[in-house]
Amino acid sequence: TYHLINQDSVEKMKKGVVIINTSRGALVDSGALLQGIKKRKIGAACLDVYEEESNVFYNNFSGHIIEDDVLARLISFPNVIVTSHQAFLTAEALENISKTTLGNIKQFLTEGKCDNEVFYKSENY
Repeated sequence: TYHLINQDSVEKMKKGVVIINTSRGALVDSGALLQGIKKRKIGAACLDVYEEESNVFYNNFSGHIIEDDVLARLISFPNVIVTSHQAFLTAEALENISKTTLGNIKQFLTEGKCDNEVFYKSENY
């Protein structure tokens, strides 16, 4: 899941494509995204995550110079929206996470299984 959207994949996309990433920052090669926008291959981008977000998001950089040249350029475009990924920080999301987690624990302790279990499944399993 690293750089699934890269220079090669951007070149194969239809002109004017809109890239929306709310999943993982590293799915999108930021340099390829920048080049795609500059060449007008990518019509717009909406990013709720960013490849190097740990160095940028969740910190107050008001009044500071953005040192990440790719991010600085991306946010300068009128057809790019960048937000920090905080979907899990709503009261509803935190309540749902805690209810699901407690339900998983209860089910595992009483039934020995969990409907939400994630496990490796091979052809031989």
